[in-house]
Amino acid sequence: MTDTSNGNIIVEIQNKIASVTFSHPASNSFPSDLLQRLTDELKALSCDNDVNVVILQSEGKTFCAGASFEELLSITDFETGKQFFSGFANVINAMRKCSKMIIGKIQGKAVGGGVGLASACDFTFAYQDAAIKLSELAIGIGPFVIEPVVSRKIGKTAMTYLSLQPNTWQTADWAVAKGLYADVFDSYAELDEATLSFAKKLAAYNPEALMEMKKVFWEGTTHWDELLYERAAISGKLVLSDFTKNALSQFKK
Repeated sequence: MTDTSNGNIIVEIQNKIASVTFSHPASNSFPSDLLQRLTDELKALSCDNDVNVVILQSEGKTFCAGASFEELLSITDFETGKQFFSGFANVINAMRKCSKMIIGKIQGKAVGGGVGLASACDFTFAYQDAAIKLSELAIGIGPFVIEPVVSRKIGKTAMTYLSLQPNTWQTADWAVAKGLYADVFDSYAELDEATLSFAKKLAAYNPEALMEMKKVFWEGTTHWDELLYERAAISGKLVLSDFTKNALSQFKK
């Protein structure tokens, strides 16, 4: 039996569509090893000629709670902190470089890094309860690594609005208005149907044309190979502060 106590990644390929499902017992949060596994799977799918489209999704009621609080609390030195936040940089860079279009299916709330994952998708559908929040300032850090991809999707003004209200949820309708979600559905069944239907349509198009269009969509982001790791260093430093350690302990309680 597979041990899923530290999370799991399942990839299923059917009719040129790869469904990538991640999960973790703690509200689908990401420890570093799960981030690395997701990065590896995305890189493999990018080179897979049997795949034209990728659907990124998770299990349960929450889409993604962001970084693992357990692992954040265990960080005691700068290099470890930088390496942990670089995990999110790796995933975002793998998503933008992936030669396949990535459709996000957001079935529940997204926090912090979860908002980054949704933003890194090329097209995103959501359930009506898929509210979003950037809680990083409340724990003494900031959404530094994900800022470029979130700002690219919703704009600097909306990014500022989210970042400076770390304890406030924004609704799925708000996310649609800002361009994060393409559409919102009232039931899981409608969300499933819309996502699969759209994936089938994309999968039927010329894969080379899709690949070239993706390059166009992500023009101007090549500097992220350096930028996101510079941002990871900022978070890696801040996570060592007493403010952050105390805040994380309170959140954990």
